[in-house]
Amino acid sequence: AGSDPSGGAGIQADLKTFSALRVYGAAVITALTAQNTRTVRAIHDPPVDFVAAQLDTVLSDLSVDAVKIGMLSRPEAIATVAARLRARPNLPVVLDPVMIAKSGAALLRPEAAAALRRELLPLCRVVTPNLPEASVLLGERQEHVLAQREEACRRILALGARAVVLKGGHAPGPECEDLLMGEGVDGIVRLSAPRIATKNTHGTGCTFAAAITAGLARGMSLPDALAAAKRYITGAIAAADQLAVGEGHGPVHHFYEWWSA
Repeated sequence: AGSDPSGGAGIQADLKTFSALRVYGAAVITALTAQNTRTVRAIHDPPVDFVAAQLDTVLSDLSVDAVKIGMLSRPEAIATVAARLRARPNLPVVLDPVMIAKSGAALLRPEAAAALRRELLPLCRVVTPNLPEASVLLGERQEHVLAQREEACRRILALGARAVVLKGGHAPGPECEDLLMGEGVDGIVRLSAPRIATKNTHGTGCTFAAAITAGLARGMSLPDALAAAKRYITGAIAAADQLAVGEGHGPVHHFYEWWSA
């Protein structure tokens, strides 16, 4: 994933989530961002051969139980990661198709969206788009995806992922409902939680996908990993205002179960 120097999203959110959920996290940096809770000022892409070197070095030494993929902004980086994952077909892969920052800044180059669909989706145990990301994956307007969420799940599955979690954070209403469809699920599973009134939701997508990955790494089934991740992210959002980090969209509280108020 990409690096967020303000600590709320990307690799930093992933590692915090893994630690909070008692799994060991390693990190391959695919992009460097200059961002904070208000804006993304710049993005620097490391050379693709360096991304490959990081991956090869970690995979040659550590016993990896699951992989979470975040920001891959270039077709070349997507192809590099996909090549390594094809060599490990039994490794659970969770793809958070990072495309737009909380501030609204684009994090995925237009030409990379096709590579993401073609190269990575068929390798994923589960992909976790929100409504804007699903609209990009499907080439549909967001309001159409919202109106036909179950059909959108089926169409994303047809792109090759074994399962899809269509997140409901961008949908209206007092409940935030996520839909799970695919492997190990009979029909569709709906997970709801009360919508929490806070502006401090920076890193929610990264954190949620990392929490699912932690569950899979611990041997949970996908539905159980998703349910545990839903509980965790709901608690992290509910406690986010305790942190008071930054002047914009502050981060969720990854260690709300560990730190005293």
